[in-house]
Amino acid sequence: MITRREALIAIGATGTAGFLPITGFSKDRDEISSFRYCLNTSTISGQKLGISQYVEIAADAGYDGIEVWIRDLKEYTEAGNSLASLRGLIERKGIKVENAIGFAPWLAEGEEEKQQAFKQMREEMLMLKEIGGTRIAAAPAGLSGDKPLDLFKAGKRYGELLELGRETGVMPQLEFWGPSPVLYHMGQVLMMAAAANDADARILPDVYHLFRGGSGFESLKMLNGSFIEVFHMNDFPHSKPRTEQSDADRIYPGDGAAPLKQILTDLKVCGGTTVLSLELFNREYWKEDPLAVAKMGIKKMKGAVSLVE
Repeated sequence: MITRREALIAIGATGTAGFLPITGFSKDRDEISSFRYCLNTSTISGQKLGISQYVEIAADAGYDGIEVWIRDLKEYTEAGNSLASLRGLIERKGIKVENAIGFAPWLAEGEEEKQQAFKQMREEMLMLKEIGGTRIAAAPAGLSGDKPLDLFKAGKRYGELLELGRETGVMPQLEFWGPSPVLYHMGQVLMMAAAANDADARILPDVYHLFRGGSGFESLKMLNGSFIEVFHMNDFPHSKPRTEQSDADRIYPGDGAAPLKQILTDLKVCGGTTVLSLELFNREYWKEDPLAVAKMGIKKMKGAVSLVE
């Protein structure tokens, strides 16, 4: 006769693997991740060079890919340039468009506002497709801070956004912002991803946002590597209280207090391939030569990765 305890053990041994999707909270520790290096153009955006020069700099500095901003693509086309010509430049330079940052308010309340936001997101996804992009950040843009976010409802909305991603070929990566009064914690996006109940759900964590929003870094141990395709790399200073730090305080990886060895070890153990994208907004770096900043950024990231290889 099988006891209740034995039955529960059997369920834990055999049932859980079928319940947890390989794309999310389960992991195969025999698969060790690899890293690709990407330049988020925010890092040199203060120099206001434009997207074509950002591509040149990313390639010349040795990055595998680039993370673009929708506003730069729009500025490029509004100046009379074609996205086909930009794609040609990207391909000639041998880099990949790893992700894009846009601010379509896809979590907006009200059916009319939602439809408008989804229309904007669709247009931005199609722009990215034209230059070879396959991912876009789904950020908490446009959310007011006057009431808590219904995570079940938000997760369902994310599921709808994933459907749009499959339609366009550009998949939304669920992002949270540490300073946001509404969507600021890793636990919230994990809940939303679970509520979406979709194998294509992905999250876009960030060293600064994990710190700034109080998530900490231990939750990375819970995840499968394929659940994180892009990870924003940066660091934060020792000298300023957490809740007083802003995007402008971000510094090169390894120059601050972030436990980068732990973070990268956990990402490595998760398995899969993770794009490490350098995302900084440091006003001092914006005063410097952009190629030198890009080269220093990839050097710092590779230095951090070398600690876990």
